[in-house]
Amino acid sequence: MGMIKGVLREELENSKKIKQGYEKALKANPGGCIVKKIIKGHSYYYLAIRDGKKVKFIYKGKVLSKDFLAELKKQKRLRKKYKDNIVKLNKQIKFLEKSLHGKEDV
Repeated sequence: MGMIKGVLREELENSKKIKQGYEKALKANPGGCIVKKIIKGHSYYYLAIRDGKKVKFIYKGKVLSKDFLAELKKQKRLRKKYKDNIVKLNKQIKFLEKSLHGKEDV
């Protein structure tokens, strides 16, 4: 039984390290969405990013390049993937912690 617990502890440590990596990647990739504001009849584009309870608007220009939009879509896909993986890892960590403490949820 000691060998199995050793493997479970090792897997728990690995899962926590991977989760930290995903969380660090999420912080490095701020996300946000494009907002179009019309001011005095002219269109301006901003990147809206939540900072705590406030929303910050970062000016991006009158016209957005296709490269910028493609990069934004790529970042959104990555953020979703990271968030989904963190949810899975949280479940796995919870299961491993229960297993190490002798509680099995079947």
